[in-house]
Amino acid sequence: MNASSSRPKLGLTTYLQQAKSGIWDKKAAFLPGIYIEGVTLAGGIPMLLPPQPVDTDIANQVLDGIDGLIVTGGRDVDPSTYGHDPHPRTDEPDRGRDVWEFALITAALQRHLPVLGICRGAQVLNVALGGTLHQHLPDIVGHTRHQQGNAVFSTSAIRTVAGSRLAGLVGENTNAQCYHHQAIDRLGDGLMISALDDDGVIEGVEIPGDDFVLAVQWHPEETLDDLRLFAGLVEAARLYTTERAGL
Repeated sequence: MNASSSRPKLGLTTYLQQAKSGIWDKKAAFLPGIYIEGVTLAGGIPMLLPPQPVDTDIANQVLDGIDGLIVTGGRDVDPSTYGHDPHPRTDEPDRGRDVWEFALITAALQRHLPVLGICRGAQVLNVALGGTLHQHLPDIVGHTRHQQGNAVFSTSAIRTVAGSRLAGLVGENTNAQCYHHQAIDRLGDGLMISALDDDGVIEGVEIPGDDFVLAVQWHPEETLDDLRLFAGLVEAARLYTTERAGL
């Protein structure tokens, strides 16, 4: 099987925290299986990337083994990383995961590796590029519909920006499964807005150009009857692998 027809390997960042399974209650690296299912259904091979002590060499060695990167959902990004004091509703930070994902994104962008950010992943990408976040959306939009609580996703109507990569993948409009009380405020360097919701909240960003660097504030893994975002990353990863192999 040559590089152009193989299933690309996609790295997915994970949690690293206390977790219960049967009689066991231990610190564990884990990720909801629906992410893995989304990658598999779209034609990729999922590879889990747990938080770990990191330096530039480690990040690059990890990325040597994958063809694309997915930065997944999770806890709020540490506000100190973008120069803000924490809001009372901001999660206790997971600084180890923040540092790990910043290192992966920085190294991925340097090597033009395809990147897809999901929910927290969009926020990590934005902060890694020098942007900031709204720490509690109800203070901005006056309601809690973006995150209703109790693990109940809400459906938001999303409008994409004409000519964006995101619009090319999902069209002018899409319904999105959302669960976020934070959102992008000031854009990171080099990013453009590629989607907004009816409240004007940024729901998608990307880096213009040939590289696949795209992030959405919603959870595409929650609607696996629509694999367009995962399929777009798989195709970009397959192309990246082919070009890297010189085929």
